[in-house]
Amino acid sequence: MIPEAVQAGLWGAIAGGALLIGAAVAWFVRVPPRLVAAIMAFGSGVLISAVAFELVEEAYEGGGLAPTVGGFAAGALVYTAANAALARRGAQHRKRSGGQQVSESDSGGSGAAIAVGALLDGIPESAVIGVSLLGGGGVGIATVVAIFISNLPEGLSSAVGMKQAGRGARYVFGVWGAIALASGVAAVLGHAGGEALGATGVAALTALAAGAILAMLTDTMIPEAVEGTRNETGLIAGAGFLTAFAIGQLGG
Repeated sequence: MIPEAVQAGLWGAIAGGALLIGAAVAWFVRVPPRLVAAIMAFGSGVLISAVAFELVEEAYEGGGLAPTVGGFAAGALVYTAANAALARRGAQHRKRSGGQQVSESDSGGSGAAIAVGALLDGIPESAVIGVSLLGGGGVGIATVVAIFISNLPEGLSSAVGMKQAGRGARYVFGVWGAIALASGVAAVLGHAGGEALGATGVAALTALAAGAILAMLTDTMIPEAVEGTRNETGLIAGAGFLTAFAIGQLGG
């Protein structure tokens, strides 16, 4: 029997590996900007569904209203503050594909800020995977699938922007390869943190991740989707939402 902590690491790395797949597609295939935006809209809908039905609902059922609200608010606040700090250093458009990303010559240190920002975006998602393994019931497959699906457009769109900003293959694949590995580590840490907490603590941790994910969506993914798809954004995001919801129901 594989220890739960090891399982958490493996599942986290698998979900994070979708970022690397998306980056590879963007690097070797010319993807039309409108398609990039549509994929981003779909991924946004997937994550919104995961936040609503897999994370917040689970947090409320496990710990009640107070830790759910408190954790969610804390996650959104911490992510927003960290994202604002990184934006001032050149990482505000790290998921944009339309030429908005700055190059290293335009803003020194922006490459490092983008890499840290990508890590910031992936930590909450991966931690949730580790928490979902608590209790011996196995990993939350719907959560892993939702994160995997949403990571594909994240990696794709961001890699397009990195390439347009003049960053080379070593940087692009180095960043996403490192984030995929870090996703595994974050899942292990999420599992360890959950084990050390009671039901109320696990609920707060789950809600914290949900708040951070929702803040990430509105700050980084949805703007790219809206700019490229315009009137179709809501419809495409709705399709992603329903897809993730159906996967959750079938998996349950």
